[in-house]
Amino acid sequence: MSFATVYNTLEALKNKGTLQELKIDSEKRRYDPDISNHHHLICTKCKSILDIHKDFRIDLSEEMTQGFELLGNSIEFYGLCQKCQKHH
Repeated sequence: MSFATVYNTLEALKNKGTLQELKIDSEKRRYDPDISNHHHLICTKCKSILDIHKDFRIDLSEEMTQGFELLGNSIEFYGLCQKCQKHH
């Protein structure tokens, strides 16, 4: 199977809404099969990603949203995972 086939399939799944592309690493494409609203813990060393299933209420003023209708949010937390902390 070629890489083009794999990436075309991933793109089709993303467009269908059964997969989401993460915009975490500009050098690599990362995909998440969990399309529910959730956030991520990202290790800055090994690039491992953990899901956080918690709602964070962030109130934005009308001045900040400038008329946008907010539909959701995604929060990324960066740090070192337990494995990388041991080797740090």
